[in-house]
Amino acid sequence: MRDGNSTIPDGPAEASGPGIAGEPGAVHVIVGAESTRIVLSGEVDADLGAELQEATAEAEQIGLPIEVDAHHVTFMDSSGVAFLARLSIRSQHRVRMIRVPPHVKFLLEVTRIGELLDVVESDDEADFQPVGE
Repeated sequence: MRDGNSTIPDGPAEASGPGIAGEPGAVHVIVGAESTRIVLSGEVDADLGAELQEATAEAEQIGLPIEVDAHHVTFMDSSGVAFLARLSIRSQHRVRMIRVPPHVKFLLEVTRIGELLDVVESDDEADFQPVGE
């Protein structure tokens, strides 16, 4: 990793990579036959606050076990951590995190939110059957 003061032939570092010139965040709730899957992508930050609250309310109302797919998360701040804590507290079942990238795992460990969730290393997508398909 280098900063804007790095001396390389092409000049200072450019803003690129996860969390710097990242993609906008998105939240999708997919209702399955046996669980609700919340798919997070891009930058999960304060800009997604309203969508994260809506996803929490929707998943809570459905009442099925909740899985959070974080595979495409490029950045997460305290808004994302608060979302996961809120989900774990409100859910009737223990929340599962699937396909968690290293930077999100780090946040789960540092904040100890990971103790409230089940972090699963792999996910068999064939097990998840969306309702209506």
